[in-house]
This record gives sequence, C-alpha cells and structure tokens, in this order.
Amino acid sequence: MTDAEVSPVLRTRGLRKDFGKGDGLVRAVDDVDLDVAAAETVAVMGPSGCGKSTLLHILGGLERPSAGEVMLAGSRLDQMGERALARLRRTAVGFVFQAFHLIDELTARENVELPALLAGRSPRAARRRAAELLDRVGLADRAKFLPAALSGGQRQRVAIARALSNDPMVVLADEPTGNLDSAATLDVLRLFDSLRSTGQTLVIVTHDPRIAATADRLISMRDGAFVDETRLTGGTSGSLGALAGLEG
Repeated sequence: MTDAEVSPVLRTRGLRKDFGKGDGLVRAVDDVDLDVAAAETVAVMGPSGCGKSTLLHILGGLERPSAGEVMLAGSRLDQMGERALARLRRTAVGFVFQAFHLIDELTARENVELPALLAGRSPRAARRRAAELLDRVGLADRAKFLPAALSGGQRQRVAIARALSNDPMVVLADEPTGNLDSAATLDVLRLFDSLRSTGQTLVIVTHDPRIAATADRLISMRDGAFVDETRLTGGTSGSLGALAGLEG
C-alpha cells in the first residue's frame, strides 16, 4: 500500500472555531487543514491565545467546530450526536492535560481504571490494565496513593497512564509539562518518547521546544492559523537532544 492510499488517523479540512458575535467575535481556529498519520507524533507550538488548545479540544471531540470537517479514523466528529461522540472519546481518544485532572478521592490505580470501567470493561480487566500501565510509567509502587500524596511529575504520569487505559487510536496532550519542573519534565519526555517508539499516535500542544524536538513534525500556529510546518528528526536523535537540554 502506498502512502497516498493510507488514510490519516486524524484529518481536518477548513476547520474554524468562532467565539462571540459581531464586534466581539474571536476566531480561535482559522481555516485549519491537518493530517496526522498513524504512529506519527505532531507537536503544535505558538504564543498563548493562538488557538492551540481550542484546536486540540476540537480534535478530541470536546468542542464543536463552527465550520469545517474533523475526522477520526474516517468518522466525522462534527456530524456525530452527543452520545456517539462521548462513546468515541471514551474508546478512541486519550487526553492528557496540564492540570492533570485526576480525581482526588481515587487512588492512582482507581484513576487509571476509570476510563476502562466507563467503556464497559470488567473490573478485573480494568484493574489488570491499570496495573500494567502504572508499571509502564514507573509507578507500580504508588498504585494505592491518592493524588495529593504524589509529586507533580508522578501525577502527570498517572494521567498519561489513564489516557492509555482504552488503547486509544490517538493521545492528545495539552501543555503536558506546563506545571512541571525540569526533573519531572524529563520523566514525562522519556515517557512520550517511549510511546512514540511503540507506535502511539500523539498530538502534543506545548510551549517547550525540548518537548517539540521529540516529534516527527512541528507545526507553528498564530492567530488561529498554521503559519509554518517543519519535518523534524524526531525519534532517537530528537529525543537525545531534548534530553540533553533538560539534563544539562
């Protein structure tokens, strides 16, 4: 099969998102076309308020576009009803947020189990999957800890494990290291590099060029529009350079 015959996991055409009306109208996303291939890591960078997070929320079905098309694995998110969209979010998309969004009353293991339970997995299967993922992110010994007992970096690793709970087609990460110090950022960077090497499709909104350096492709965004795109080395070379920047 040629590259031309391979459909992207994510695709947008003429994507637009407006807030407000009349003189108060703000175009947060302005005529965006995007293709993200399976197993590709795409980083999106730009100044605060340029529309990066809004774009990510539309890609994951958290917000509706004002115009244009957004497709995940061939399904039109912009045409789905709320119930179908919620089901797709639970099974096909993993979200990682800057503020973690863990449930304070649940342990690390219970936070990771939750998406699988909501998707209909048995408690036994959800617990087994959570144990596998917490071991993968290096937190098997923190499974019974509440979020308040974890460091910022540990909480973000729990959040990443939770995002992987249902084996999503794509993981969307919104400033995943924005609240972390350099040591915790290094841990998360290594984890994202691991995900990339195993073929997980990733779209990462970030302000940190060291995080972006691990991607296959960097898109620059300004005033709601894509203004530049660069193919990066990514993988081992990009990751080693980024890691050296954090460790130096």
